[in-house]
Amino acid sequence: MIIAALMNLCIALAKLVAGVVGGSAAMVSEAAHSAADTVTQVMLYIALRNSVKPADAAHPFGYGSTAYLWAALAAAFTFVAGGLFSITHGFHSLHGGAERDYLISYVVLAISFVLEGVSFIRTIVQVRRESRYWGVHPIRFLRRTPDTSVKAVFLEDFAALIGLLLAAGGLALTQATGDPVYDGTASILIGVLLLVIAVLLGHANISLLIGKSLPPRFVDAVRTELEAGDDIAAVQELLTLQLGPASVMVAAKIDFRDNATGEAIERTCRDLEAQLRERFPMVAYVFLSPWGEAEEVTR
Repeated sequence: MIIAALMNLCIALAKLVAGVVGGSAAMVSEAAHSAADTVTQVMLYIALRNSVKPADAAHPFGYGSTAYLWAALAAAFTFVAGGLFSITHGFHSLHGGAERDYLISYVVLAISFVLEGVSFIRTIVQVRRESRYWGVHPIRFLRRTPDTSVKAVFLEDFAALIGLLLAAGGLALTQATGDPVYDGTASILIGVLLLVIAVLLGHANISLLIGKSLPPRFVDAVRTELEAGDDIAAVQELLTLQLGPASVMVAAKIDFRDNATGEAIERTCRDLEAQLRERFPMVAYVFLSPWGEAEEVTR
């Protein structure tokens, strides 16, 4: 991820030079886009490093949620530094001077498109591999995955390719007509694209940061696993919580059969916890408690 960030930084500098030399608002916006991606990747790296820290007395459930905090901050940076800057710069350039040098801009755009395309293909391969592991469609996987870094990389690579096409289109139309409004409009569209990506990533991370249950498919699988246990009549209440990209908590109130002994209940709870951890490696915490008459009375 650090190598990718350094590559993005070099691309941002190349786009900035091309934008300044060529007088292109779209290229300057693309430079801001790549710079925002660079900062985002650094923040995601920090998030992943912090999220795997082991639990301690102060944080008994670990530091997994820090991944969502840093990712949300990265989305906010993209929103302000990338999106708003590009839109503002584009409006200021709608009536600017004509493009002076197109060649350097086209060369930088072509090289950037190849590099971003390679990165996007690698991301698609990763998404397909992980979606096959979970047995879901890649799009559904991207919508549901708690590992928002995967979602961020996919959306950023996709937005990067779209942004490059917008910049190239704006440059080509400005060159053909001599009207800088096309270049400025491309800059505005790049900014809007960044705002959309930032909002999507911000919403995904904030919803996980404040506490979110797992997808219904996962919850149903956990319920089925619990109900298959010995001496269990029914699972009366089941709660799940995504603690981090690879950390899940499961809590359930279980109605045991009336003839189940205390020893049998303890053994069943231990077996169920082991089975859940084996089938779902992301389950880090399991809390099972018997459902008794006290709960029925209070309800």
